[in-house]
Amino acid sequence: MAINWFPGHMNSTRNAINERMRAGLDVVIEMLDARIPGSSANPLLAQLTEGKPTLKLLNKQDLADPERTALWMAHYNALPDTRAIALDASIKAPAQALIKACRELAPLRGGMVKPVRVLICGIPNVGKSTLINTLASKRAAKTGDEPGITKIEQKIVLAEDFYLFDTPGMLWPRIAIEESGYNLAASGAIGRNAFEEDEVALELLDYLRVHYPAQLIERYKLGDISGLNDEELLTAIGRKRGAMLSGGRVNLQKAAEVLIYEFRQCILGRITLETPDEFKQWAAKAEAAEAARKAKADARKARRKGSGVREASSGSAPEAETEDEASED
Repeated sequence: MAINWFPGHMNSTRNAINERMRAGLDVVIEMLDARIPGSSANPLLAQLTEGKPTLKLLNKQDLADPERTALWMAHYNALPDTRAIALDASIKAPAQALIKACRELAPLRGGMVKPVRVLICGIPNVGKSTLINTLASKRAAKTGDEPGITKIEQKIVLAEDFYLFDTPGMLWPRIAIEESGYNLAASGAIGRNAFEEDEVALELLDYLRVHYPAQLIERYKLGDISGLNDEELLTAIGRKRGAMLSGGRVNLQKAAEVLIYEFRQCILGRITLETPDEFKQWAAKAEAAEAARKAKADARKARRKGSGVREASSGSAPEAETEDEASED
């Protein structure tokens, strides 16, 4: 799915991260959505903060499938210089664990002379501001349920020798993994003007019908759904939820909005839209597609360049070209 969601303040965020790296940084906290851990990991952030120890925070774990959260925790904890914590940002005790984890990732830092300097980043609407307010025990950052609440870098002193630098949520200019685009839209990370709800809802249903059919059947009081395609299933959901138009027709747009809302609010139950293995396969497919696209573009460029050379040769020395052709015969 094509996503066009890179507002100007996100470019400012990228510049702010570069500035923070130059000023000195010990640990990077990347806050992820536990429902879509792979899709919510920013590849641009990985490039900007390369070489720094990383703490992966799987936020909203209370909305995610606990078995799949365990898989993602094991995946991230197996990576070098990486720790993972699953939490609900509104709960104080688990949130405090990140301070301990950051100190373990930067054992040579600490004390007033060498305070631990931590940068916290994440995609829009992932819950950073709520977490920071919880950690600081005060409303240190604005919160909201719309992407892009935080607009400027903030410094929060969580302890005398522990500085946390917050930045606005940032996506990346081009989402190459198609499944990630849909998952980010379904989770609420992308502003609603950047995607079509019905398209996202159909992709969401395509996944849920395979991996979480019982939740769909129970919530919408459906019978056997195995014989329905995605649009028929969305139609059935719309009919059950009263998303009707005149003449007994179902309002698919309204049905899509209902489905996405109820997924986000965990009304359907605790759901995770990807596993580490699935995301690895999606990424490999996207990488192959990107390589094919680049090869095609390079070939087209080479043909244009070769055509230009031949045309130039033809215009400047036609006799020489004719002689060459004759000698080859």
